[in-house]
Amino acid sequence: MAALRRSRTGPAVRRPRAGRRAVAAALALAACLGATAATTAPGVAAADTLDRFRRQRLDWHGCRLGPDDQDGAALDLAGARCADVTVPLDYGNPRGRTITLALSRIEATDTRHRIGVLLLNDGGPGAPTLGAPPRVRAALGETAGRWDIVGMDARFAGRSTPVDCGWPDGGFFSSGTGRAAFERQVALHRDRAARCRDAAGDLLPYAGTRDTARDMDVVRGALGERRISYLGVSYGAYLGTVYTQMFPGRFDRMVLDSAPLPSHSGPALLPNQLPEQERAFAAWADWAAARHTTYGLGRTGAEVSAGILRTVETAAARPLVVGSGADAVELDDTRVPVLLFVGLQGDSDPERAALAEQMAMLAAAAGGGQAAPSPATAALLHFLFGPQGSPLGSALQAVLCADRAAPRDPEDYWRRIEGSRAEHPLFGPMLNGISPCAFWDAPREEPLEVRRDARVLILAATGDPRSPYRDGVALHATLPGSRLLTLRGANQHGLYGIHGNACVDDAVNAYLAGGRLPDTDPVCPAAGASVAPSGPPARSSDRPVT
Repeated sequence: MAALRRSRTGPAVRRPRAGRRAVAAALALAACLGATAATTAPGVAAADTLDRFRRQRLDWHGCRLGPDDQDGAALDLAGARCADVTVPLDYGNPRGRTITLALSRIEATDTRHRIGVLLLNDGGPGAPTLGAPPRVRAALGETAGRWDIVGMDARFAGRSTPVDCGWPDGGFFSSGTGRAAFERQVALHRDRAARCRDAAGDLLPYAGTRDTARDMDVVRGALGERRISYLGVSYGAYLGTVYTQMFPGRFDRMVLDSAPLPSHSGPALLPNQLPEQERAFAAWADWAAARHTTYGLGRTGAEVSAGILRTVETAAARPLVVGSGADAVELDDTRVPVLLFVGLQGDSDPERAALAEQMAMLAAAAGGGQAAPSPATAALLHFLFGPQGSPLGSALQAVLCADRAAPRDPEDYWRRIEGSRAEHPLFGPMLNGISPCAFWDAPREEPLEVRRDARVLILAATGDPRSPYRDGVALHATLPGSRLLTLRGANQHGLYGIHGNACVDDAVNAYLAGGRLPDTDPVCPAAGASVAPSGPPARSSDRPVT
C-alpha cells in the first residue's frame, strides 16, 4: 500500500508506508541546511491592491485526494478540512501571475471560548505542514478546542504550487574525503542549479522567506482574523521572526521552537551547526559504546567514532552497496555522512538505536558482508538519494538561495573544508560544502535585519544539533520583550509536541491558553517535571552552550 502525496498542480509521488517515519526524519533534514550584492528590495504593492487576496472566500472540503492518500485520510479522520488560497507570485505585481497555497484546518469546538487561529509551519524550509494540525491538537490538550489549528504548505512546498527541479536525488551530500570527491560535488551542484533554472526559473526569484511571510498575512486576512497566533519549528521559527518584523501588529501569541538566528539564514545555516553537530555525534557514540554487545560498534565513544571514520574511508575507495537488485543503493564518502547527520536529529533511545543499526549495517558492508536495510532505512535511503527526494530538496534550496547570497568561488569552500577537516573529519566536509546556491542568481531582497522588539516565546534545547542554543540566546537578546524557555541537557531539535517533555509542553500550553508570557525565563530539565524559574532574562553571556 502506498501513500499519495502530491500538489494539486504537480505530479504524484508515492511514498511506501514502511518509510513514513524515515521520511519524516528526512524532512527534518530539510530543517532542518564571491556573490554579487543583493539588489534593492522590490516594490511591494499597497495594502488596498492586496485586499482581493485577503478577502477571498475559501472553499473548504475534504483533504483526501484519492484512495492512496494516507495523509489526507488522516486529516479527514481528525476532522480537518482543506482549502487552497490564492496569492500573488510577485507581491510587487499583484495583478500578475498567481500561485496557490494548500491549507488544512481543524476548527475550534469550544466556540464560546475560542481564542483564534493558530497557524503552523514545520520548517525545512520546504517541509510540508498540511498534516501537522492533528499532532498540535494532541499537544494542546484541553486547550485544543479553543483554537482553529491551521497547517499551511508554504509556497512551492507540499500541495502548494510546487518547485520541483527534477533532480535524481535530494541534492544534499558531503564533500567527501579528498579533492576528487569535492570536484565531483562542484559539478553536481552546478548541474542542480542549472536544472532548477530550466525547470522553474520563473518561480525561483520569489521563493524567499519575506514572500512566505507576505503569504501568511494574506492567509490571516482570508481566514477573517485581525491577528493570528503562530507556532513555527526550526526554519518555521525563522519565518515567524520575519513575520514579527514585517507585520508587527498582526500577531497575537507566537512560539518560536528551535529558532535559528536570522543572520544564519540561507546558505549560512549549515556551517553554523558544526560544533553542536559534533557534540551530538559524541553523545551518540558514547550511547552506542554502552551497548557494544548489541551493535558491535566499539566499547568506547572513541572506538565508535574511529569505526565510523573507517567506514567512510572504505566507502571512498569502494562504494558500499545496501540492499539488492533494483532496490540497491550505493553509498560513497559523500553519502555515508548524510545518513549519520539525519540520524542525529534527536536523542531519544529509539532514534539513537535506529542510527546504531544503520551504522552497524554499513560497517558490515565495509567489511565485505551483506547489508540488508530495514524497510524504514530503505525508504530513507531512496528518499535521500533517489528522485523522490527532489521536490523537498528543490524547495529547500530555492528558499535558502533566495534568502541570502552564497560565495561563488569553489575555492572558498575548499579552503573552509580543509581548514576544518583535522578537527571535524566527518561533518566539516559536509556542513562547509558547496551547494547549488553558489551557482544561483543573486537574491532579489536584502537579508532580514531584526529592528523591532517582539513579545514571543522562544524554545531552545542546550544540545540542539540544528539550531544551536547560542542562537536561541542571541535571538532572545535581540528581542528583549521575548522569553526564552530552555530545555537543559537534551540534544534535540524540535521540542513542543515532538520531544515529549511535559515541562516544555505545559509551559507552552499555559502561554497559548492565557496569552501571557512567563514572568521569567523558564528552564526545564531533560526528564520533564515542572517549570523552574531561572532569574532575569537570559543574555548571551548567561547561558552556556552544552
